[in-house]
Amino acid sequence: MGRRYRLYPTRDQERALTEWGHTCRALWNMALEQRVYLWEQRRHTMRAVEQCRELTVGRAELTWLAELPAQAAQQVLRHLDAAYDNFWNPEHPAGPPQRRKRARRVSVPLPGQAVKVRKVNRRWAEVRVPKLGWVRFRLSRAIGGSIRNVTISRDGIGWHVSFGVATGGRAAAPNGRPGCGVDFGVASSAYVSTEPAPRVKPDGLTKNEQQRLKVLEQRKARQITYAKKHREGAYGNRLRKTIAAIARLKSKEARRRSDFTHKLTTDLAKNHGFVGIEDLRVTRMTASAKGTVERPGRNVGQKAGLNRSILDNCPGERRRQLEYKCDLYGAKLIAVPAFHTSQTCAACGRVDPASRKGCGRLFACVHCGHEDDADHNASLEIEARARRAGGSVTNSTRRRFRAPSFAHGRKRTRETQPAT
Repeated sequence: MGRRYRLYPTRDQERALTEWGHTCRALWNMALEQRVYLWEQRRHTMRAVEQCRELTVGRAELTWLAELPAQAAQQVLRHLDAAYDNFWNPEHPAGPPQRRKRARRVSVPLPGQAVKVRKVNRRWAEVRVPKLGWVRFRLSRAIGGSIRNVTISRDGIGWHVSFGVATGGRAAAPNGRPGCGVDFGVASSAYVSTEPAPRVKPDGLTKNEQQRLKVLEQRKARQITYAKKHREGAYGNRLRKTIAAIARLKSKEARRRSDFTHKLTTDLAKNHGFVGIEDLRVTRMTASAKGTVERPGRNVGQKAGLNRSILDNCPGERRRQLEYKCDLYGAKLIAVPAFHTSQTCAACGRVDPASRKGCGRLFACVHCGHEDDADHNASLEIEARARRAGGSVTNSTRRRFRAPSFAHGRKRTRETQPAT
């Protein structure tokens, strides 16, 4: 399990953590460049064990690399190994490892053996970081297990420390509660088949915050133009303050989105025996409509707005959370094919595009006359498919259903590793 807490370093500690974060980014890029070069030139696959030996030599010659704790540098190389393992795994959706930009979130990874944690009082605790000493963090909940890995990161709000904890827990026994189907959408964030009304995610920012974000974005554009014209692109203090203010608002929006997602997935896993969802291909759903120069796309702006709305509801993150929360609370997650769920009548099982005219919220079956909210009708169809796939079959859900076969693409192995 993961545990994340707000970290409060001193100014000197914050300065050191910032430098370490950029060092970790530079080390990742250098290690990735070395692996790509060796593969292109010699077809040799380099791993972290071999690079750690060269890391010892580099720390003796480079002062900025020696200032980073050796455990953090070794952890960066292990993470690069994991990134390649995910890329080589044909069942994993990860692509090839990418170089990290300077604008990326600053983070410092450490193994669990390199840190110690002590409790100061009921609300505060401290973590001892190599070469940094004890750093205070807000003990908002008990750690509840042995620490396996640690990551110190910074976002627009401040510094955080995350612990990977081995709790020793096992999957719970089936809770025996009735199942449900959930339709994740844009107008209705989540429509549960057993509920009469949809669950709508509140806006991430209030109207005043949205207006302030718009003003800050305009100010940032003006300041960047001025910097390019008069300062050769160098960022000034005012521009950095503007960027920090935008990051704070974005972080606040992300935290509110995460709060709604966790509450939704926890409630679904706790109160249902199985949860049926659509097996969505989010990457394909949110692909750009720009096209090419020879064949430009149409309605590019509208598609971009739809993509933002889909990603704001984070269907992929909801599925990831349901996968482990269902095991914790004795539920079962069933992903069913998503084809024709919005055009299938939940009453008679007939598929007809005429039953769903346009993108309206009304579903009116042209065969049996059944009328319902389009998203609720889809959630009922998802529940029926989930019952046939892995739940108990009832009289109302005995329609014949055959799942299609999906191509998983070319299997990637070490021998077929492409150049990054």
